[in-house]
Amino acid sequence: MRWPILILTALVVLLQYPLWLGKGGWLQVWETGRQVQAQRNDNLRLEQRNAGLEAEVNDLKSGNEAIEERARFELGLTRPGEIYVQIPKR
Repeated sequence: MRWPILILTALVVLLQYPLWLGKGGWLQVWETGRQVQAQRNDNLRLEQRNAGLEAEVNDLKSGNEAIEERARFELGLTRPGEIYVQIPKR
């Protein structure tokens, strides 16, 4: 009577192995879902960065204000008659 129970138990374990650990099993599906969510988060971050860069490009193409602002803050340029004063950070 003991042998049929052992054989059935072994059969159930053999049938469950592919479900949990095999190709397309629950663990692989869970890992793939986690990777998809991480990629979606990364894509969202990159889309936001791209939108900011696109807005900056449009500002630079549309007028001189953005170009002048960059020249003043990044290069330290001034208009004729202005005095440039730089205050060092502590």
